[in-house]
This record gives sequence, structure tokens and C-alpha cells, in this order.
Amino acid sequence: SGQPIIKKWMFCLCVFLQLAALERQIFDFLGFQWAPILGNFLQIIVVILGLFGTIQFRPRYIVVYTVWTALWVTWNVFIICFYLEVGGLSKETDLMTFNISMHRSWWREHGPGCVRRVVRPSSPGVLEDYSYVSVTGCIIDFQYLEVIHSAIQILLSLIGFVYACYVISIFMEEEDSFDFIGGLDTYSYRQPPQEHVELKPVKPVGKVL
Repeated sequence: SGQPIIKKWMFCLCVFLQLAALERQIFDFLGFQWAPILGNFLQIIVVILGLFGTIQFRPRYIVVYTVWTALWVTWNVFIICFYLEVGGLSKETDLMTFNISMHRSWWREHGPGCVRRVVRPSSPGVLEDYSYVSVTGCIIDFQYLEVIHSAIQILLSLIGFVYACYVISIFMEEEDSFDFIGGLDTYSYRQPPQEHVELKPVKPVGKVL
């Protein structure tokens, strides 16, 4: 049986998926991006479920993981389209925060090379504690960093999807093989054959004359 090897590779894959999801979750929390936070949380839970299904021989759990992986890839494709403003989408909207707040991606002000400066407005009638944030010198714009993160998630998820389908097929083949062998020789696998028949004396019903 190749189950030990399957479990080993599935475990390694799940570790990479979890690290990628946790890294993204941290930065989404810093940017108060509630929609991605919810998606990352579900991703972490389902990856754990898929790993448990592999270790405990639960094909149904792996099927759940496979279905979710397809949805997760779709969600990340949407994020790429959102930040690249494909199809009329705009990265300046509050869609990622469920329109609860005006927060943007954490990478917008803290990307590599970015210089963040706070400029207080001098216009009359503006509150003194109100300020503008000026960001300059970024090596990579924040939308491209978000796209890179989503692309990594898609790549890992596609690998996980293919491998999960392979694991399901292996488990199904082993189940069919076990049932077939058991059906041919039931006694040899479930109970020992009775070679001797135990005879019991029969009591006479009446007196023989």
C-alpha cells in the first residue's frame, strides 16, 4: 500500500498551503480586509480537514477539500481581477471591507521601498487631527503585490486539487479491492471455516419397546 507515501506528501502540501494562508491572513488583518480574512479562515479550516481525511482514511473529507479548492481558486481569480480593475471593477472601492470601512490593502502604504509621510492639511475649516497620507518610492505597487499573493494561492491550490483527486482515486481503488477479495473468500477474512461439525446426543422422546 502506498498510503504512507500519500500521507507524507499530503502533509507537506498542507504545510505549504497553511503557511501561505497564514501569511496572507496576517497582512489582511493589518489592512482590515474583512472579505479576504473570511476566505483565509475557511481555507485554513478546510486544509486541516483535508489533511485529517488523508490521515484517517476519510475520502468524504478530501472531497470537501476538493470542492472548496475549486471555489478558492475562483475567489483568488476574482481578487486578481479586482486589483487589476478588470471588467469594471475598481480597487478604490470598499468591496474588500464589505463597505464597513474605507481601509485599503496594507501593502498600499507598507510595500517594499515605500516612504509613508503624513501631511496635515492647512485649509481652513478642516479638523486639526485630520491628515493625508502620502506614499512615494514604492518598488512594486500594492495591487501587483496582491496579485502575486493570489497567483501563489492559485498555483498551490491547483497542485492540491490534482493531488487530492489522486488520493481519492487511490482510496477508492483500495476499498474496491478489499471488498472484492472479501467477497470471494468471506470465511478466510472474517471468520475461520468450521472443519468439524459438533454432534450433540439426541434424547429419546419415548421408551422403545
